[in-house]
Amino acid sequence: MRSEYCGALNTTFIDQTVTLCGWVDRRRDHGGVIFIDLRDRDGIVQVVFDPDGQENFALADKVRSEYVLKVTGKVRARDAATVNKNMATGEIEVYGTELEILSVAETPPFPLNEHSNVGEDVRLKFRYLDLRRQEMQHNLRFRSKVTNAIRNYLDDNEFLDIETPILTRATPEGARDYLVPSRTHEGQFFALPQSPQIFKQLLMVSGFDRYYQIAKCFRDEDLRADRQPEFTQIDIETSFMSDEQIMSVTEGMITHIFKTMKGVDLGGFPRMPYSEAIAKYGSDKPDLRIPLELVDVKDLMTEVDFKVFSGPANDPKGRVAALKIAGGSEKLSRKKIDNYTKFVSIYGARGLAYIKVNDKADLENGLQSPIVKNLSLDVRKEVLERVGAENGDIIFFGADKANIVSEALGALRCKIGEDLDLYTCEWAPLWVVDFPMFEEIEGGWTSIHHPFTSPSCSAEELVANPGEALSVAYDMVLNGTELGGGSIRIHDQSMQQSVFKVLGIGEEEQREKFGFLLDALQYGAPPHGGLAFGLDRLIMLMTDSASIRDVIAFPKTQTAACVMTDAPGDVDRKQLRELNIKLVEKKPASE
Repeated sequence: MRSEYCGALNTTFIDQTVTLCGWVDRRRDHGGVIFIDLRDRDGIVQVVFDPDGQENFALADKVRSEYVLKVTGKVRARDAATVNKNMATGEIEVYGTELEILSVAETPPFPLNEHSNVGEDVRLKFRYLDLRRQEMQHNLRFRSKVTNAIRNYLDDNEFLDIETPILTRATPEGARDYLVPSRTHEGQFFALPQSPQIFKQLLMVSGFDRYYQIAKCFRDEDLRADRQPEFTQIDIETSFMSDEQIMSVTEGMITHIFKTMKGVDLGGFPRMPYSEAIAKYGSDKPDLRIPLELVDVKDLMTEVDFKVFSGPANDPKGRVAALKIAGGSEKLSRKKIDNYTKFVSIYGARGLAYIKVNDKADLENGLQSPIVKNLSLDVRKEVLERVGAENGDIIFFGADKANIVSEALGALRCKIGEDLDLYTCEWAPLWVVDFPMFEEIEGGWTSIHHPFTSPSCSAEELVANPGEALSVAYDMVLNGTELGGGSIRIHDQSMQQSVFKVLGIGEEEQREKFGFLLDALQYGAPPHGGLAFGLDRLIMLMTDSASIRDVIAFPKTQTAACVMTDAPGDVDRKQLRELNIKLVEKKPASE
C-alpha cells in the first residue's frame, strides 16, 4: 500500500510522488489549509491539504487523532520560515493529492503525541496505544537492532543458536518456579525454566562447544524496577575456554554493541575482586563513575566509649566504615542529612552518624557532630587522616553487621553521587571476580551463584573450609548495574559431589533433581563455562530508560499481572478437572 515510510522522507525526495500509510499524530486547520502530521514506525511527516482538492480537503476535515490514513502526494520543500529543526523530516512536507481513511479511532485515553503524566497502570492497560508513542517505538526498534548485532557477533565467532526446552522440571535456581500442571501425567508438573543452565551444560557434553540463545526465562519472585517475572537472557556457553577467554569474547560483544549502536568506545574492562568491591564500594556491582569510597575504621573504634561503634567494632561479623564527601559540609543541609538517615534505614541501618570538618587542625572545637564527644582526640585525628579529610568535608559512618553497613553505605554512596552529580564519566564497565563459593545461612551453606560453579581450590580444601573457598565466577557490571554473570562449570563428577556435600544435598536429592546431569558427567564432559546477560536490563541502560518495562513490548506490573489481558485469570472447572486440580477455598483472614 505504501511506497515509503513517513520518517524516511528527506530533501532527496523533493518533487517525487509518494504513498504513505500511518496514524494521525496531530491535525491542524490554519485558515483553510489543513495540516496533518502523519506518523508511522519510522517517524512523522507533515501532509498539507488545501481547498483546491475539494474531495480530499473535505475528507481531511473529518480526520481526527489516531485515524489510520493512506495518503498520496508530492514531496516539496518547506519555506525557510516554516522549517522545523526539531523534526527529522522538518525540511520537507507532502502536498496531499489523494486521501483514504483506512480506519477511524476513538479519542485515546491519554495523548500520544506529547509527554504525558498518565499513570503507568493506564499505559499498561492500553499498551497497544502506549507503544505508538515515539519513545516506545524507538526503544523497541533499538532493541531489535541490538539483538541483531548480538546474533551477528556470536555467529561470526562460531557460536551456534540452539533452542532449549521451555517445559522442563523444577530445579533449585534461587527463586520460585512457575509450575505447569500436566494433563497426561496426573499430579505432576512441568516448570518454566529460570535459565537454560542445565541444558546448555548438556550441550557442552554433547560436543556443541559454542552455544548461544536469546532465551525467555521465568522467575516467580518479588519485582523491582529492573525485574520481571518473564525476562530475556543472552545465554552463552563454551567448552575448552578459560574464564579469561570467555570474559574476553563477551566483553568484545558488549563493546561491539555499544560501538555499533551508540558510537561509544567503552575502553578496557578492569577486573576487581569481590572482596575489594565490598570493602571500597559496599556492593558487588559498584558504580565506578562515582569517585567516593568506603574506608574501614573498625580497628579505631574498639575502645571508644560509644557502644554504637564499639559493639560492631568488637563483633567478628560487624563492620564500622566511613564515607567522606569532599565539600559536603556546605553542600548537604541538615534536612538532606535527615533524608539520608531515612534512606539508609531502608537497608536496615539504625541511624547515620556524621562529622562535619570545619577545622581539621582544631580537634577540640573544629569538628561538628552529635557523636564527636564520644571519640577521643587520638581517634578523631586517626579517622581524619585515614579518610583524607579536609576542611569543609563531611564524613558519614555506618556501624552494624557487615552486610548492613556495606549495603547501606554502598547505596548512600550512589545516592549522594547522583544528588551532587559527582559522575566522572558517562560509562564505567568492569568485571567483578573471585566471588565466594558459598554464604552461610541459618547454620548451613548456600551457593552464591549456583551449585554447578567451579571452585578455584581443590575438592579437599572446599570441604575442609567452605567459608574461604572462592569460585571461578565473573559478573560484568556497567554503571552500577549487573549486566550479566557466569562461571566456569564443574565438569568433574567428584568435584560436583563435594559441592553437593557442602550444600547438604544428599544422594537421593541429587538423583531426584540432577540425576541426568550427573549421569552426563560420567561420559566425557569437557571443561566448560559461560554466562548470561540480561537483555532487558542492557537495553534499559542503553536507552536511558527509567524502568525495564519501558523496553519490553508487553511487560507485567509490579504484582506480576498483565492489566491489558487481565492475566492471570480464572480457569473453568472443566479445565481444572482435566488437569486433576481442585482449588482450595480461601478462609477469611479472621479464621
